[in-house]
Amino acid sequence: MARMHLTPQRKNSLRLKDGRRLAWYEWGPVTGHPVLFCTGAGMSGSLGFGAAQLDSLHLKLLSIDRPGLGDSDPHPGKTLLSWCDDVAELLENQKIEAPLCVGFSQGAPFAFALASRGMVKALAIVSGQDDFNDPGVASLLPPQVAGFVQLVQSRDAKFLDEFARTANADGFFHLIVSMSSEKDRSLYDSEPFKSAYLRCLKEGFRLGPSGYIQDFLNVMAPWPFDVRRINVPVDFWYGEQDTNATHSPNFGATLSKKLPNHTYTLFKEEGGSLLWTRAEEILRKLATKLGSCSSHRG
Repeated sequence: MARMHLTPQRKNSLRLKDGRRLAWYEWGPVTGHPVLFCTGAGMSGSLGFGAAQLDSLHLKLLSIDRPGLGDSDPHPGKTLLSWCDDVAELLENQKIEAPLCVGFSQGAPFAFALASRGMVKALAIVSGQDDFNDPGVASLLPPQVAGFVQLVQSRDAKFLDEFARTANADGFFHLIVSMSSEKDRSLYDSEPFKSAYLRCLKEGFRLGPSGYIQDFLNVMAPWPFDVRRINVPVDFWYGEQDTNATHSPNFGATLSKKLPNHTYTLFKEEGGSLLWTRAEEILRKLATKLGSCSSHRG
């Protein structure tokens, strides 16, 4: 567990053209090829993964606070596509070309959005959320989860007000643990991971629940792009012991088949936390997509 290196090595931010602050955390060599990390629900960017492997793979992980989470200023009109605009400014500011990208859990739609704009060279989707507007996926959701999804999609004012009043870091952590299998709880309840994850969630909710709720509204609405048109290589990674149906009720099988250029790995012995337990395999396979690409302009 100690080799997870849960503390970020560097923290950075920039002022976007509209005056908002966008913050991110880094692990790995400064000159490494950039890997953008789209985090899960409610998370700041301070909880990375695979730090012990970054040096040998010559990769640099950039874990971004989405607007309204962590130290990134809120964006009242945040969408999946406005997220792309923000990341485009970060890439220009840091002189980054053709980064790799990882989307974990709720971060998957945000990662796909970047790919739909041609902003990344390759993706790894880990325990990724599916498109719940796909009838074939919606029909697989457990009734309780399906009801929650319908309430979020309805944007009912009374429900959203109650949702906002009850959403906080501790409550969300306990919700995640309650939805997790024994395999995942063995990580989530262990130290130092538990403290790092709770710290990350407390940072994510530092400005209140609105950024977290905006993300839910965006990813559960129809995605404003067609994943079938994404041509970059995509590696899908799921664990059969994952009992969190909001990731994907069929472990990404339906989602992966929409992509023309993908690989699909389902570990029978893993759960939804395989981002941390299988980090080396995920990053090593992603790094094979680099070829002769240069990580920086000029």
